[in-house]
Amino acid sequence: MSNEHSEIISRHSLLWLLLANVAILVPLYEKLTPWTMAICGICLLWRLGIFIGKVAKPPRYLVTFLALGSAITLALIISSIGLLNGLINLLVLGYALKYIEMRKRRDVRTVVLVGYFLIALTFINQQSIIYTLILGLVTTINTCVLVSLYHEGNKLKETALMGSKLIIQSLPLAALLFIVLPKLPPLWMVPQNGSATTGLSDEVSFGDIEKLTRSAALAFRAEFDRSPPANHLLYWRALVMEDYDGKIWTQHKSIKHIEKDVQFTVSGRVRPSGNPTNYSVIAEPSYQNWLYGLDVAFSDDSNISNLPDYRLYAKRSVDQQYRYRVQSYLKSPMSPVLDNKVKRINLSLPEASNLKTQAFANQLLLKYPDPLQRLNALMNYFNQEDYFYTLSPPRVGPQQIDDFLFENKAGFCVHYASAFTFIARKTGIPARLVTGYQGGEWNQQAGYLSVYQYMAHAWTEVWLEGKGWVRFDPTAMIAPQRVLEGFDAIFEPESSYLLDSPFSPLRLREFPLLNKLRLSLASMDYYWSVWVLGFDANKQQRVLQKLLGGVTKQKMSLFMLIAISLIGLTIAYSAGLLTFRKRGEQYATKYTQICNKLNNKGLERRLDEGPLDYGKRVELAMPALANEFALFTQYYIALKYQPLTKQGQKKISKLFLRLFKQIRKKL
Repeated sequence: MSNEHSEIISRHSLLWLLLANVAILVPLYEKLTPWTMAICGICLLWRLGIFIGKVAKPPRYLVTFLALGSAITLALIISSIGLLNGLINLLVLGYALKYIEMRKRRDVRTVVLVGYFLIALTFINQQSIIYTLILGLVTTINTCVLVSLYHEGNKLKETALMGSKLIIQSLPLAALLFIVLPKLPPLWMVPQNGSATTGLSDEVSFGDIEKLTRSAALAFRAEFDRSPPANHLLYWRALVMEDYDGKIWTQHKSIKHIEKDVQFTVSGRVRPSGNPTNYSVIAEPSYQNWLYGLDVAFSDDSNISNLPDYRLYAKRSVDQQYRYRVQSYLKSPMSPVLDNKVKRINLSLPEASNLKTQAFANQLLLKYPDPLQRLNALMNYFNQEDYFYTLSPPRVGPQQIDDFLFENKAGFCVHYASAFTFIARKTGIPARLVTGYQGGEWNQQAGYLSVYQYMAHAWTEVWLEGKGWVRFDPTAMIAPQRVLEGFDAIFEPESSYLLDSPFSPLRLREFPLLNKLRLSLASMDYYWSVWVLGFDANKQQRVLQKLLGGVTKQKMSLFMLIAISLIGLTIAYSAGLLTFRKRGEQYATKYTQICNKLNNKGLERRLDEGPLDYGKRVELAMPALANEFALFTQYYIALKYQPLTKQGQKKISKLFLRLFKQIRKKL
């Protein structure tokens, strides 16, 4: 009977379980299917009903039915949500169903352990400093569930304090392990989660870049070793489009084949010559492989391939923050000699497509036989005619470029770059469309650039004899402020990237003090990304070198032994397993020993009797000890209660210990 009673879950624990359940599942809502969220909601409401005494525990057959239904549903949709998301949903369903059917304390421990695992899964996808603090709070709440199992009589506040104390005590050990444990590569590959990709796509039509201008999401950050280039030089290359079917620009199949085999091939592009601009990039999760760099970008990172179209390509999709080093050779030519196959690809046009534009290109060719003069004339044409740069261009028909160039005369960067590339090809100049980002927001406090999705941009590259691939950006002729000063110089944020982001921190730019706070918080998150999320083997080596003055097995072992010992002693002391004597305790112990011996002689010390009163009784009862015990009592009172100098305490302590030995011998 007593065993059954000890397994009963208290209301105190049930309350903390309700809090933990909500806290753990809310950060995972983006990964959950509607069916999973519905099951979790049912389980939470049912458990709430149990807590307030309105419903009974569900029968086991109902829990079994829900579990089977959930598993079958997940099996049917796992191909669309991805293996990793499927496994997360399965674990969440197991957590929710176990939560509703638990009956004993050991069930609570199981739920808590699964909760820790779900918190870790959340951290894999959400690693910003804000989310880390939130997940730290969630971990504390989950720990409070365990505390409530063993301290049922505690109040809510007491349990919260004890749970927080346990988490804080674990931080030094976590920090130590973070610094000293080897930074090994993953032992296995995490399954792809099937999340929707963010940012640029590997195909571009007239409306695609425009959609990105409605996003205030961060694309990446870059920190330069020296001063960053001016804004008009910040063309962040991501994708190169060489195939055009009259509607959509796509990558050529030859480069896609190289991307497919990137895990098994060595980068064929050699490092350019010259003085590079060195910088680091922290890419946000895009669930794609392409990375960002200024032309001509090159990376020594073993996990990055330097593709022949001068792009940087990660060997694994970027599903979490990824930091890499880049060297950009800003004055180095790209492909001074052009392969015939590449030339044919970048001269091809769809048949019977945009005939008005083709006729215009032929006129341009007759008037300007020199390729460079022809290209400059085309750039001036966009500047001199009544063309407009807008985020809401009119619709176009099947002959997209004809409609844009001669009817609407209004468009975004893709419109102008597409028309420029099409005309260049028609006049015999190899040309291709490049997409990426242009510009960046400078954070003066931390010294880095933030590049957002709304800064997505498209431009043209043409190949010229003796110069290689050269960038031409028609946008600079239509809206020069877009390139010189940035996106915000010509478009209102409220009608573009803030339109669908009512709570974006970028809204604080209008208020100087709040904007300064925003940049400060962004700087903190950046340092977190660099020094915590980006703490790789090289950084670890430098830190240990500074701490130990040279990394050897002996020094590492000694360092870990000392650190773990200090941490263990601190925890033992806070748990009450280790105590240190306060001043006077050793003297009180010896005084008590003498009192115990006198007690054996029939002189028991009463509870309400102080040392002086007891001393007087001893002097009357045992005249032979009168003088010695009187001095012994005076020394004890002085050592325990009176303020003494270090020298005085030392002197009296010797006299006290000498009398202690004499009296003990006589007794």
